Amino acid sequence: MSNRTDLLTANARYAATFTHGDLPAPPARHIAILTCMDARLDPAKFLGLSEGEAHVIRNAGGRANPDALNALVISQQYLGTNEVIVIHHTRCGMTGLRDEAVQKLLTERFGGSIKPQQYGGFDDLAQSVRDDVATIRADARIPDDLPISGFIYDVETGRLTEVD
Repeated sequence: MSNRTDLLTANARYAATFTHGDLPAPPARHIAILTCMDARLDPAKFLGLSEGEAHVIRNAGGRANPDALNALVISQQYLGTNEVIVIHHTRCGMTGLRDEAVQKLLTERFGGSIKPQQYGGFDDLAQSVRDDVATIRADARIPDDLPISGFIYDVETGRLTEVD
């Protein structure tokens, strides 16, 4: 059986008892969370959130890249969030990742038609959180007084540690 089949079967079970169809688009707790796409992270569980309470924006490394910034602007300006939380995590695959290495791999696999990109690798986990908080704060589309916090999630203990 494929993953697709398993997922569709699980979705049918979920939909059979689904009762959240009337939730509004703006999140009830007015929080936007930027975090990594890593499958070991389940922000709803480790933050005690339910459906409809927060926007969760995920990408490789939980980086404040242009797409994430656009999502945060929509979340804040159109859907009423008034706080941003950035969460990176230990043992992240983006640690030590170099754009040149990704470019080399893609060129080998797909030929020279892949244009260079920035993928968001980093060396210092705490500094990557600080950098992303600073990037969000510096965006002219984000109000200066918007609370923005940064954390590191430990994949071995499940604990969050605030980054100052």
